[in-house]
Amino acid sequence: MWRLLLIPMMLAGIGYSQPREATIVGGGSPDRGKCTIEVVVDGTADVEIRGTQAWLRNLSGRPAQWRRFECTAPMPSNPAEFRFAGVDGRGRQQLMRDPRQGGGAIVRIEDKEGGAEGYTFDLFWGGGNANPPYGGPRPGWGGGRRMPVQEAVRACQDAVRDEAGQRYRGRVDFLDARIDDNPGRHDWVVGRIAIRYPRGGQDEMRFSCSVDFDSGRVRSANIEPMRGPSNRD
Repeated sequence: MWRLLLIPMMLAGIGYSQPREATIVGGGSPDRGKCTIEVVVDGTADVEIRGTQAWLRNLSGRPAQWRRFECTAPMPSNPAEFRFAGVDGRGRQQLMRDPRQGGGAIVRIEDKEGGAEGYTFDLFWGGGNANPPYGGPRPGWGGGRRMPVQEAVRACQDAVRDEAGQRYRGRVDFLDARIDDNPGRHDWVVGRIAIRYPRGGQDEMRFSCSVDFDSGRVRSANIEPMRGPSNRD
């Protein structure tokens, strides 16, 4: 009986946190830059970074906590150059997935000593996207001509449709899309989509895009599930 009681207790300590949005500190560009991540770990945890969002996944021990997530620019998908560097922490830090392999970067932190410890690591990238996932700059913009809001929303929808099609293999319906009205995020498009699967069922998800209104380029497109059970068949 005690073994059955231990199972939910063990599973309760494993899972992804809500996404953390990077603080953009400047000093970089969309195709070259750096992210600095600082977390507190007491056990083992993974940190996954995509664009300007990151997730903590606790694998063992007490839940990991955020201290800092700063980037000079959104980290691109599939950069031509990429480097991981552990900066501080008594335990082990290891790059588990390079974004050039597809998907985001994943760093695993293992703290086997008693008590929590702060860990800091840097991610460096350069050379832009080897295979730009969102088609590069939209034609007709630049040279002092700024992209209108409606066109920015359309560019974001195209990027989200491509991203969702590759990841979920379903049809994408947009439920809403708008410019983020939070301070400092007026170059972001946010909203909700429904992904309808070929064999039936659907999932509702949130999305966000960072758009360069001067060039028409979509810097990043992020998709995350809404809370609640999946309806995927």
